[in-house]
Amino acid sequence: MASASSDTNNTAKMPTSSDSGQIDRAAFIGWVAMVIGMFLAILDIQIVASSLEDIQAGLSASPDEIGWVQTSYLIAEVVMIPLSGFLSRLISTRWLFVMSAVGFTMMSVASAFAWSIESMIWFRALQGFLGGAMIPTVFATTYIIFPPAKRNTASVMIGLIATMAPTVGPTLGGFLTQSLSWHWLFLINVLPGLLIALVVGMMLHIDKGDRSLLKGFDFKGLIAMAVFLGSLEYVMDEGPKDDWFDERAIVYGTIICVIAGLYFFWRMFRYDKPIVDLKSFTDRNFTMGCVFSFTLGIGLYGSVYVMPLMLGRIRGYDSLEIGIVMAVTGISQFLSAPIAGKVTAKFPPRVVLGFGLALFALGLAMHGFNTSEVSFHELIWPQVVRGAAMMFCMLPVTDLALGTLPPEKIKNASGLYNLMRNLGGAIGMAAINTLLDKRIDYHFSILSEHISPASTAFKNHLATLMARYSQMGIAEPHAAAMKTIVQIVTREASMISFNDVYLAMAATFVVALLLLPLAKPARHAAGAEGAH
Repeated sequence: MASASSDTNNTAKMPTSSDSGQIDRAAFIGWVAMVIGMFLAILDIQIVASSLEDIQAGLSASPDEIGWVQTSYLIAEVVMIPLSGFLSRLISTRWLFVMSAVGFTMMSVASAFAWSIESMIWFRALQGFLGGAMIPTVFATTYIIFPPAKRNTASVMIGLIATMAPTVGPTLGGFLTQSLSWHWLFLINVLPGLLIALVVGMMLHIDKGDRSLLKGFDFKGLIAMAVFLGSLEYVMDEGPKDDWFDERAIVYGTIICVIAGLYFFWRMFRYDKPIVDLKSFTDRNFTMGCVFSFTLGIGLYGSVYVMPLMLGRIRGYDSLEIGIVMAVTGISQFLSAPIAGKVTAKFPPRVVLGFGLALFALGLAMHGFNTSEVSFHELIWPQVVRGAAMMFCMLPVTDLALGTLPPEKIKNASGLYNLMRNLGGAIGMAAINTLLDKRIDYHFSILSEHISPASTAFKNHLATLMARYSQMGIAEPHAAAMKTIVQIVTREASMISFNDVYLAMAATFVVALLLLPLAKPARHAAGAEGAH
């Protein structure tokens, strides 16, 4: 294609490290700033997770409305991520990232000063859309400025940031909300966002834009992609809340998603200059890398979603306490990153990834046998294992997916690769909510069978509670005792259901492990040669 050729030529004219074997210092400084920007963009997905009730109170929003503070961000972000490949070729990686960082920062300020839930939803959507380009451009830039021998070290930093950001999000969010106010969830982005835009604009000169790509620009493909991905994210997020197809809006959303999706894929394969080039999927390793990225999205975002939910419902923890528990995973990721980097440099990607997938499955399975009295100490080791496993997965899978592609395909492929991780998170969380609701109903029905006058244990416990409430002067001790027993049954049913969810996620990683032989057994060096 003409666009691909032009992109290759523009990239070749820049002083990239792949040509000289050395890292250009200015480009490296710009790359570090990009990594920090990526951290902010990923962090903002989950930073509001533990503070939604505070935002809800501050904006006088309903429980149904407040969920859109996260949903609007995710929907807009998944539209921008695949589009970033085209935009970076059009206006250059540098200016796309600068515009993305400035827009993200402006919308952070707007979100902090939102005056209603409606304004907050719109500002968050714009924040996610504008900031979405900061994520895939980092991956693409890494394969442009780093020589093959040094890409592994760069991948360690990227992997650490990409996995730690959603993990520390609830921790940082809980601390900011309790120490200052929920407004600082967004204001914290302002100073680093502006500095990042300044540094990248001054330092990162790795390619040039190609305005000729505007000729024959695929507006229909862009609209189809936006509608397809936006409606898919909406259905995945809202479906479990509304019992899926019992809600008319979900039915309409699904129909729109299917029609837009079919047209989008038809358009991408038939149009001369598609908005997203899907031909990267002809590379088996890229395709398998996307499958594993999707699985990692389920594990990464799913585990970060389930843990606060469990601790809040079962243990009654507040946002700060939840954040402290979640910090264990982040610490484990940080400490294991250098080890994972050395192992990835020494062993083939398939071997390291297989170890990481098995370790992640183990970490999730260890959570599958918790009790309603689970303590902080009992949660430490499963999180340590899961945190370390994430690093052993993230590093080799990125190399597996992008390491064998030619330079002209890296930018576009990076967007698709990162999109798969986000889609894995969205679909994974939808499946988690659905499974959780179904299993709670099932386990409650099983446990409630023991609430019967024929049960000696039930009668003894009821009598004990009635006696206690009578001594406390409660007017209707029998009703109060029955209410307490129902609450206990609900709590236990919920705890067992959370265990089921963790075991289901563990099974997903076992399936991914079984698919690993489908990837080509290529070492990092081989991938590097292919990139030339």
